Amino acid sequence: MKVALILDGPLDQVSGGYLYDRQLVDHLRSQGDEVTLLSLATAPYIARWLSPVADRALARLNGDAFDVLLEDELSHPALIGLNRALRRSGRMPIISIVHHLRSSEPWPRLLTAFFRLVERRYLQGVDGFVFNSHATRRVVEALVGESAPSVVAPPAGDRLQPSIAEDAIRSRARQPGPLRLLFVGNLIRRKGLLTLLAAVRDLSPSLARLQVVGDERFERGFAATLRKHIAREGLQDRVELMGPLYNQALAARMAVSHILVVPSHYEGFGIAYLEGMGFGLPAIGGAAGGAAEIIRDGVNGFLIDPGAPDQLAHRIRRLAEDRSRLEEMSLAARRTYAAHPTWSHTGDIIRRFLTQRVLRPSWVPSHSPKEEVV
Repeated sequence: MKVALILDGPLDQVSGGYLYDRQLVDHLRSQGDEVTLLSLATAPYIARWLSPVADRALARLNGDAFDVLLEDELSHPALIGLNRALRRSGRMPIISIVHHLRSSEPWPRLLTAFFRLVERRYLQGVDGFVFNSHATRRVVEALVGESAPSVVAPPAGDRLQPSIAEDAIRSRARQPGPLRLLFVGNLIRRKGLLTLLAAVRDLSPSLARLQVVGDERFERGFAATLRKHIAREGLQDRVELMGPLYNQALAARMAVSHILVVPSHYEGFGIAYLEGMGFGLPAIGGAAGGAAEIIRDGVNGFLIDPGAPDQLAHRIRRLAEDRSRLEEMSLAARRTYAAHPTWSHTGDIIRRFLTQRVLRPSWVPSHSPKEEVV
């Protein structure tokens, strides 16, 4: 199978969505498929929507015989016109990989409405969907209906190959001293870091300390705000910004932490939660989006309302003061990881779906694109 994959920028970017894409590319290639990457030049949202940045991709697609076109939905502003041109020719099915919609994030009402219009126009112009969670599927279907074939292929958590023993998880939970909280994610506003800092501020230093693992380059202004906030609140001795960590370094940090805390305003899935559970870390995440498909509130972690530092501090305090409960939830987190399918399984689900689309007799677009004024 010859597959083209359109991305917003290079494949090696640090985020859950790009990790998902990398795992998929590796799996397809391991099965003998030929995958060609078409990386679009990154640009501000409006510029991508208004400029013909996908013209070179269209020329490449018209000049080669691909069986299927995959698109990371993050690229959607640049792809509306390209998809319209491709679907007129009916040369190949267009499948969108949807991690989460921009309109699901917390924006001012008018901006959210604008994003919904643009995303709807894009989503109505593809022939199938790969969703990372049932929550993402519901959001898309609420926007465009059940308009095309789809499959849910949840991410996995086995990338870091955790090998921590149950006895080590029990011993770690009962160690005296402050809880070692770990945040893993890019330093962007949506991830709820200001909520987390407010919770840490309200906790006694004897109860918890925080290490923040993540890249500051995605929202430099917010990262600067974060550093000023830490200094202003006098949290320098309780909060450590570690920058990005990869592979073995990240695994080592997870192995010695107690709880993974990423109180996002919205997650399409939340790969970090599952990866942390591989090391027996209960996860505290935001209740909006797909986190509830991994985190069972009160069992292997907690779900909190977005922007609720008091609620978050209360959950952390409970585990700091009740180490038996922490031990119980840590073991439950590890069991959740152990029962979850691997990345290989995720790749198999997607590959079967793509093969069905490619081998469909006399393939034709499954629905006609609708014209809208945006």
